[in-house]
Amino acid sequence: MEILILVVFILGYMGIAFEHPLRVDKSAFALLAGTLCWAIFVIGGHDQVPEHTSHEFKAIITPSDELAGEGTIKFEDYAGHGEEAHEGSHDHSEIQKAELVDALKEPSGWKNGVEYTTSSFYEFRLLHHLQEIASILFFLLGAMTIVELVDAHEGFAVITDKIKTTNKVKLIWIIGILTFFFSAALDNLTTSIVMISLLRKLISDKPTRWFFAGIVIIAANAGGAWSPIGDVTTTMLWIGNQLTTTTIILNLIVPSLVCLLVPLFIVSFTLKGEVERPKQREHDDDHGITKGERNVIFFLGVAGLLFVPVFKTVTHLPPFMGMMLSLGFLWLVTEIMHRNKTVEQKGKFSVLAVLKKIDTSSVLFFLGILLAVGALQEVGHLLVMADWLRVKLANIFAIDLAIGLLSSIVDNVPLVAASMGMYDVIPAAVAEGNAWDMNFVQDGIFWQFLAYCAGTGGSALIIGSAAGVAVMGLERIDFIWYLKKISLLAVAGYLAGAGVYYVMFMM
Repeated sequence: MEILILVVFILGYMGIAFEHPLRVDKSAFALLAGTLCWAIFVIGGHDQVPEHTSHEFKAIITPSDELAGEGTIKFEDYAGHGEEAHEGSHDHSEIQKAELVDALKEPSGWKNGVEYTTSSFYEFRLLHHLQEIASILFFLLGAMTIVELVDAHEGFAVITDKIKTTNKVKLIWIIGILTFFFSAALDNLTTSIVMISLLRKLISDKPTRWFFAGIVIIAANAGGAWSPIGDVTTTMLWIGNQLTTTTIILNLIVPSLVCLLVPLFIVSFTLKGEVERPKQREHDDDHGITKGERNVIFFLGVAGLLFVPVFKTVTHLPPFMGMMLSLGFLWLVTEIMHRNKTVEQKGKFSVLAVLKKIDTSSVLFFLGILLAVGALQEVGHLLVMADWLRVKLANIFAIDLAIGLLSSIVDNVPLVAASMGMYDVIPAAVAEGNAWDMNFVQDGIFWQFLAYCAGTGGSALIIGSAAGVAVMGLERIDFIWYLKKISLLAVAGYLAGAGVYYVMFMM
């Protein structure tokens, strides 16, 4: 079963990679791989729970505190076949005891009147992953809608009108630096969506725009690595108290910047000529939108995107909630702004019209990829991989470098989660005097370098990061094209930044 899931994942991966030669949309391969991996996982292991998740199954089928009295009556074995109840020191009524004994004698676990079998546990695990996936997809939908709404109002002209140069080298430096700092303020996913919209206003021919989009991916991932809110893996380490805000910013900004500057220096010697800009519409009342309205929607859109990390910090709710709040506010503003216009004019600038432009296939592609990676995580492949790295590469620098490169093949989130599970944050007082343990204290070298590697290593392949997947979907970039044109640049930047970090903190 484990091998078959891996085979299906690889075949799906190959289908995505050879999308253009096969002439089949990559979303089909992603959805097939994601759903088949889960189907095989459930059918192949219907009568047993994987060892690495058995403790979660046991926790589910253990009687609740309300019924058992602070957990003093427990299942002896997570499978729950015919166990007897153990009485604790607390007194229980005879009825409660009888209910517990009857429940424990059932062929499966019960909690709060709900029966839990291995089948329902698989459903529980799928919904657990779907919760995380849905958060990403709703975040993506909200961000795409806001960006499209700003675009419909020609709002990006506020930026594109300021960029006068058509020289490819100058333009790619401007785009790279803007993306780098936008990503730290927003996040790499949102920034990628915004920058692709900008590129469409600045570059008309597809091959050149694809190349710039590849640099956007590198810059977005590099910019997100040194900000607590810029990349999901850095955020995980920040929330988990492995890293603090000051350490993330001060220690990672230089390696992250080098990760971008090296590719930019390389392409500066290869790029020649000028870019051809697409024809822009005039911004006047003939098109149903005034310059003032354009500027209002642009600044409100940017403010709404910037508001998302603030909302998350204040409320501790998932980022998609802040994105939905921003979208709802912008929706209200546009409805009020255009309420006195004709139906035809109003229809061009409404959220309902913008929603029709959203690339749904990109969202489904994202869904399929994340489902497939979730199945690999559930079956234990990612844990085995992480454990192998720990055993075979008994070196902090090598382990983190390998995790970064592996994150370009599978999602960096479960890899970082596995690393966080294998290595505990060691108190400084306990680690004092032990050179190896000092790497794992709060703000230790291992956690810092892990944040850099996991954040930037995914740029090596276009489906190795959320930013890459979003750009691939929006611009329909070919996997093989990215591999030939961008991957070596990304790896060069990744290794250069890693080398700078090594010289700064590990020598």
